[in-house]
Amino acid sequence: MSKELAKTYDPKQIEEKLYERWCENKYFHAEVDRSKKPFTTVMPPPNITGKLHMGHALDNTLQDILIRYKRMEGYNALWIPGTDHAAISTEVKVTNQLKEEGIDKKELGREGFLERTWQWKEEYAGTIENQLKKLGISCDWDRERFTMDEGCSKAVEEVFINLYNKGYIYKGSRIINWCPKCKTSLSDAEVEHEDQDGNFWHIKYPIAGTDRFLEIATTRPETLLGDTAIAVHPDDERYKDIVGKMAILPLVNREIPIVADYYVDKEFGTGAVKITPAHDPNDFEVGKRHNLPEINIMNDDATINEKGGKYAGMDRYEARKAIVADLDEQGYLVKVVPHMHAVGTHDRCGTTVEPLIKQQWFVKMDELAKPAINALKTGELRFVPERFDKIYLHWLENIKDWCISRQIWWGHRIPAYYCDECGEFVVAKEAPEKCPHCGCTHFTQDEDTLDTWFSSALWPFSTLGWPEKTEDLDYFYPTDVLVTGYDIIFFWVIRIVFSGYEHTGKAPFNTVLIHGLVRDSQGRKMSKSLGNGIDPLEIIDKYGADALRLTLITGNAPGNDMRFYNERVEASRNFANKVWNASRFIMMNMEKNVVEEPEDFLLKPADRWILSKVNSLTKEMTENMDKFELGIAVQKVHDFIWDEFCDWYVEIAKYRIYHAEEDSQSANCALWVLKTVLGQALKLLHPFMPFITEEIYGALVPEEESLMMSSWPVYREDWEFPYATEVIEHVKSITRGIRNMRAEMNVPNNKRTKVYIISSDSKLLTALEVFKESVKPLMLANDIILHYEKKDVADDAVSIVVPGATVYLPLEDLVDFEQERERLKKEEERLNSEIKRAQGMLANERFTSKAPADKVQAERDKLEKYTKMLEQVKERIDSLR
Repeated sequence: MSKELAKTYDPKQIEEKLYERWCENKYFHAEVDRSKKPFTTVMPPPNITGKLHMGHALDNTLQDILIRYKRMEGYNALWIPGTDHAAISTEVKVTNQLKEEGIDKKELGREGFLERTWQWKEEYAGTIENQLKKLGISCDWDRERFTMDEGCSKAVEEVFINLYNKGYIYKGSRIINWCPKCKTSLSDAEVEHEDQDGNFWHIKYPIAGTDRFLEIATTRPETLLGDTAIAVHPDDERYKDIVGKMAILPLVNREIPIVADYYVDKEFGTGAVKITPAHDPNDFEVGKRHNLPEINIMNDDATINEKGGKYAGMDRYEARKAIVADLDEQGYLVKVVPHMHAVGTHDRCGTTVEPLIKQQWFVKMDELAKPAINALKTGELRFVPERFDKIYLHWLENIKDWCISRQIWWGHRIPAYYCDECGEFVVAKEAPEKCPHCGCTHFTQDEDTLDTWFSSALWPFSTLGWPEKTEDLDYFYPTDVLVTGYDIIFFWVIRIVFSGYEHTGKAPFNTVLIHGLVRDSQGRKMSKSLGNGIDPLEIIDKYGADALRLTLITGNAPGNDMRFYNERVEASRNFANKVWNASRFIMMNMEKNVVEEPEDFLLKPADRWILSKVNSLTKEMTENMDKFELGIAVQKVHDFIWDEFCDWYVEIAKYRIYHAEEDSQSANCALWVLKTVLGQALKLLHPFMPFITEEIYGALVPEEESLMMSSWPVYREDWEFPYATEVIEHVKSITRGIRNMRAEMNVPNNKRTKVYIISSDSKLLTALEVFKESVKPLMLANDIILHYEKKDVADDAVSIVVPGATVYLPLEDLVDFEQERERLKKEEERLNSEIKRAQGMLANERFTSKAPADKVQAERDKLEKYTKMLEQVKERIDSLR
């Protein structure tokens, strides 16, 4: 016996209650079970820097759809949740929080600052967990991880030491990206390039011992202070005679060599470029080739250091102005040309980064990248959609050594220990008892921490117990799918892949499902600066989690951005109401009748048609889900439930249900089919809208433990009924034709008519005869007459031609002639009046000569429109005579 549903659907009444039950029953939890095939995915860990945004909602909804689908398919489905310590971002947040309290982080010291940051982590990690639960995600909370928990920290330490011992990690001075605000190094992936207005300053450098000059152009004149050469192309005839000579550095009066290097583009500008090895990555490489000195003229806060002479202590931009003024005054400035160019900024704080030469820790990438490149080429790894292969390969094939050290306190501290006596370092899990170089017993650990991505690159296997050889790792790894946005392919995906191969010998997953960004209704990226961000929790509070989830996935194609606006959420909520009301109607009638599976021969054409439809839907949706076409899949089940099931089958079944006393077998058939098809549809809809489907299914099939733990529907050969489908499609086309005709003739819905259906197809007529009483309400008919040929049909009947039949509606049934004549007469008078007014306006020379041309044309258009309408009205009046 089914349970009764509440009169109206209220998400607040069911969502929290159901989620608690799911968690209590451990439905999300997975343990090693060798009798089942595993399906594993890991959550891209959100940063503990604030609340989740709509992008997180999309990302986790997609993952939840997949994990629920696979769980219902019978897989031992594991979804590992967790959060990321987000090194720089979190440090900035906590530092700002302390500033608001009037506290400088240096006053707290490292340990005090870390204590405050752990407090921050506990607060925000808890907030994120609660938000994800509101969304209904079915991850295994018993396995929740944090990138700085004990297990992950152990994995990070193991990886660092292993890579160092293999020679892949080294410490050296190279050009790195430096954030003057956060005072830390950054990897290339953490630098966003944005176009900014700037200039090309053209400066002339005298050639020593001659009266000649070399003209160069630069966008950063302040770096002139660190120039150590001028380079020209070896094949540039203009400069062959001066290669090897010395130029005089303006303002500084230091002699620098003129070198020949193929790095220079002789076709660009003057073909001569200033070389500043300490402040430009390309210049750094040129400097190495020519043994040039590296002069760093900048402090960590982007002020000029003591090597800058009179400019020492100035901010970089203040120094730029002063240097340009001095160049101009001393006659070295040739011209200033406005120039828009890409400038690197820190993706976390927005500060323009400085390329600086620094002692840092690096990972050699050449060898590590090879297996990751090969994985895509051999098919061990694939992207959905495939077009993201190019981004992945381009990044890997042009990868540079990865700068992994950061000058901040929050993060995994580098396991390197420096001898207090000789300064040599040892890489180890802990400080050695004595220095292998000098025998000293006092050591200081490296102050730097590791790049956030160094730890999150290990996420798929560190969360399963690596480096220990755990049973979880053996069974659940490699994982199956990684779901993530296209904006972190090179931040994270690439690092996970090469880390997986290096440390486990396997690809960490076989598929990367890429999604786009959630944009606002105008297509803009959601951001704090625009104030157009939408809080997922506010949407859930107003419309329910299912409505938000359906909105995020409807029309969503892998890799594409989507627009979000409230009207779409309202449409999703309306769909939820439709499902609820239809289900409630079915269950209310099930309570009054015994519902048992009928003999096959008792099924009517409409029953067979809807069973065939849900069967085809099952087959198509399963194919879509396996291809990650989740947006297509949800659209199909949405359209089936709204259109085929609710608008057609439920309406057709009502007559049989309401006449159960006259034909209990037919009513039982209809109710059994309603219950069966609804159950199937709820299963297909469940991964997308888990709450409402669970609540309805629990009432519909109370003997089952949970819809979530039920089996995904499978295609059945015995539910294919092509002829019944053909018949109902005829009924639908007839019904649509009748409704369209009535709409054209403005016939009110409460006016019922005779419907004559003429067809030479005896099977069709026989099938229609079986359930013509059921479709009378759909066709707005008081009687349906079926004939092989046209007879007893009035000559003035309106005809509708549909495949396999012609439908006639007697005109006298459609129209009250006297009332229609009266209405048309009034319309004729109105149109004559409008025509007379328009003609008068156009006959007025003052109006036609002085009024704006568009107003005059508007009157001409009105006259033409009213004249045509009048002709049509007169034709209708004549036809009614």
